[in-house]
Amino acid sequence: MNEFALEDYLEKHTTGPSELLLEMIRLTNLRTRFPRMLSGHIQGKFLEMVSKMLKPKRILEIGTFTGYSALSLAEGLVEDGKLVTIEYDEEYEDLIRYFIEKSGNGARIQLLIGDAKLILPTIDEIFDLVFIDADKFGYPVYYEQVMEKLHSGGIILVDNVLWSGKVVNPGSKDAETAAIIKFNNIVANDPRVEQVLLPLRDGLMMIRKL
Repeated sequence: MNEFALEDYLEKHTTGPSELLLEMIRLTNLRTRFPRMLSGHIQGKFLEMVSKMLKPKRILEIGTFTGYSALSLAEGLVEDGKLVTIEYDEEYEDLIRYFIEKSGNGARIQLLIGDAKLILPTIDEIFDLVFIDADKFGYPVYYEQVMEKLHSGGIILVDNVLWSGKVVNPGSKDAETAAIIKFNNIVANDPRVEQVLLPLRDGLMMIRKL
């Protein structure tokens, strides 16, 4: 199977991104060092669809980058809903705020800059939907922190859980792969949740709190 041909086919048969998201893709490629971190077309649409199905009142995102996933998730918020997104790297703040304001959801998206591990304990909210896409070593900590802020039946989505397929490569001994494997095992053995690991993009785990 030709991987690139399959990717092209998937994109052609997935509803395309808005003009604003296309602008974000262009500017992210022009102005950032690691544009590959962008959620992108297919995953972004999947996040949007999940959000629209759940109709959440409160969404939490850990790891904003330039805002593609935040804008996608915000599409499903109920009328008086709110999305809180946390980004560690202040380098992206101006770009994120530019797109939040242009999105029409500016009043419903709160951007916090700093270390999520320190910020999360200060947030007094219960969330319906959480998306984690930040530093991989922090995944177990974020997971425990957000579990306390997620109501029963709430959903956590976690990105990069296949780590370019390295999780099943016995020759991969780098620290980030080990961190992802550790996190996946924590979730798989957690009696508080049920989960499904999807081979979407770099692996997306959907976790439901029981």
